[in-house]
Amino acid sequence: MADVARRAGVSSQTVSRVSNGHTGVVEETRQRVLTAMQELGYRPNSAARALKHGEFRTLGVILFTLSTTGNVRTLEAIADSAAREGYAITLLPVAMPTRDGVHGAFTRLGELAVDGIIVIMEVHLLDSSTISLPPHVQVVVVDSDAGARYSVVDADQRGGAQAAVRHLLDLGHRTVWHLAGPADSFAAQRRTDAWRDVLEQADRSVPQLLHGDWSAESGYRAGQSLPEECTAIFAANDQMALGLLRALNERGRRVPEDVSVVGFDDIAEAASFIPPLTTVHQDFAEVGRRCVDGVLRQIRNNATEYGVTLVPTRLVVRDSTAPPPAGR
Repeated sequence: MADVARRAGVSSQTVSRVSNGHTGVVEETRQRVLTAMQELGYRPNSAARALKHGEFRTLGVILFTLSTTGNVRTLEAIADSAAREGYAITLLPVAMPTRDGVHGAFTRLGELAVDGIIVIMEVHLLDSSTISLPPHVQVVVVDSDAGARYSVVDADQRGGAQAAVRHLLDLGHRTVWHLAGPADSFAAQRRTDAWRDVLEQADRSVPQLLHGDWSAESGYRAGQSLPEECTAIFAANDQMALGLLRALNERGRRVPEDVSVVGFDDIAEAASFIPPLTTVHQDFAEVGRRCVDGVLRQIRNNATEYGVTLVPTRLVVRDSTAPPPAGR
């Protein structure tokens, strides 16, 4: 800073004011300081400035995988919302969803100096008493059932699944099969529970549960073994629904004339499936925005918040659903 001040012919205080974006510096002087900075290759020490002011303008994001649509789109929304607030994000994937893995991630983020942390959970790790996040850290959790201990933001998984199953029943299908996501996924469990509850409340038979891993390939495998009596199936995400559509087509079962299919997520490509997919829309942008708003509010108020914030979902009806075949 002293070198810049000498080159620009100003005081070190003026250099500091320019580097911190303060107003009140004459424009000609500001440009002279900026030119000197460029010529000398000077960059303000953001870490030192953060320690001085007590904030780093950075949010840490911990997640277990980038292989799922939900995680990728939520992360993208968090990054966009953080940028609008003037914050950067530091991403820390955790290879193994274990207590040690999560605590190790918090330790590393502490060394990297972040103001708050958003945890995107893909499994029931926070739902048990075997793990707790470090105290005195401002945290928002996505996709978990730990609202009694943390601030949680999630899409309305249950409401979306209920709407999907009721849509198929209202079309006249006697029951609805379900292709579920991984057993250790909170979102998958919520959707499965809602599917079963709607069928039981309507006094309909509950078919055997089919299992997938969120991938189109697992949907294809499930579709190959789908019983002939099935006229309607609710897939826990759109990728698995895509695999189902392929398998049903290869088996000569028409969608929706023979089998109706509903997905979940409403990915950008869902409207371009053959046929265009009826699915549950998740507002990932709103989930990301509320995560950032929640953690920044805790940071600014220096207070920990608890409870669950649900972002509404909605059913988008397209061409993959119809009444069942006559006599079915």
